[in-house]
Amino acid sequence: MTKLLQGVLAGSRRRGLFLRVRLPKNQAIWYTDGQWGAISIDIKELIRCRLGGQHLLTQRASNAEIAADLCGAQAQILRNALFTLQSRTGSSDVSGLLKTWTLRGTLHLIPESDLPLYVHQQGAAEDVCGTPWYAWMTKCGCALPPEREKAFARLIVQEIASGNDTREGLRQACQAAGMTADEEKMVFHGWGGVIGELSPLGVICAQVQEKKAYRLCAPFAPMDAAEAELTLARRYFTHYGPASLRDAAYFFRVPQTKVKAWLKQLDAREISVDGRMYYATKDAPEGEMPHVRLLSGFDPMLLGYRKEDNPILPPEHLRGVFNLTGIVHPTALADGRIVARWREKDGKVELMPFENIGVRTKKRIEREVEKWFEVKEIRWMEI
Repeated sequence: MTKLLQGVLAGSRRRGLFLRVRLPKNQAIWYTDGQWGAISIDIKELIRCRLGGQHLLTQRASNAEIAADLCGAQAQILRNALFTLQSRTGSSDVSGLLKTWTLRGTLHLIPESDLPLYVHQQGAAEDVCGTPWYAWMTKCGCALPPEREKAFARLIVQEIASGNDTREGLRQACQAAGMTADEEKMVFHGWGGVIGELSPLGVICAQVQEKKAYRLCAPFAPMDAAEAELTLARRYFTHYGPASLRDAAYFFRVPQTKVKAWLKQLDAREISVDGRMYYATKDAPEGEMPHVRLLSGFDPMLLGYRKEDNPILPPEHLRGVFNLTGIVHPTALADGRIVARWREKDGKVELMPFENIGVRTKKRIEREVEKWFEVKEIRWMEI
């Protein structure tokens, strides 16, 4: 299409030539003074492109591929991460995945082969006192002395290697080695502790299961930090795009100046939506906008963008989805707009609409629920 139009316009060099060329799928491209400008799309097409980039229009990839494309699936609540993947593949296979702290200092499911993207240099138990967690505990005045911290780190690694891999088993081993009650509060702190120090070093990782258990990470080659960052940025603008500078800065927790530097290296295309500039590194995906999709708790369609700017999230529903304790609830997306929350346990599903959504939309949501769960009961409730 672009080559054809360039040929038509090649002979026209008048200053001030200004054309708007309509393209398929609610897109347009501007041609001004011999230059092709940003592609222009509407909000509906922006949402469709994001759904397609995040594998919510078609199911062709494995869970490991999805986890790679989306820069991990946030996993402090494991069932949410598993549904993030399953809702995009139809599969519950977790082979090749591990759970560890990555982006934004939170737990994610990632492919084990991607570990060098997040841990650029594999460490050892002796390195725990150089981690951000230990620095934070030192600043708070509650860190263990370095040699004591290292001793427990060595013991934990040894126990995991010998097969004693559960959190409770590791706690008992440390108690048998003389860990006091006060030391236990630090070594097994709920926000990380020594396990939270060993994981970002690439020494251990959590197993992908509800019961807290760990394993050793396989040795891996180091990766240059700048190269790793650019690789993740490329994945972001490929699968989360079109996304804005503010969206990417929010997702990676970096300044917008860093995002601009990445974009220069990525050869990203500019996309205009209602006068605001977005960026993507691939063509618009195939597939029609679905009437209804269930999104997981902490779904990438919500975490991938600045929440105040996310077109699928009406401002009046924001606190019903992102609560003040840091939870991001599972939601139902209807025609590109979040209209309800949901939760499921043992086949019993509760649906909580944010607004009057009508009988047809309710039926579509119920059919979507039945697609993913062995439903015993569906109840519509007030929030």
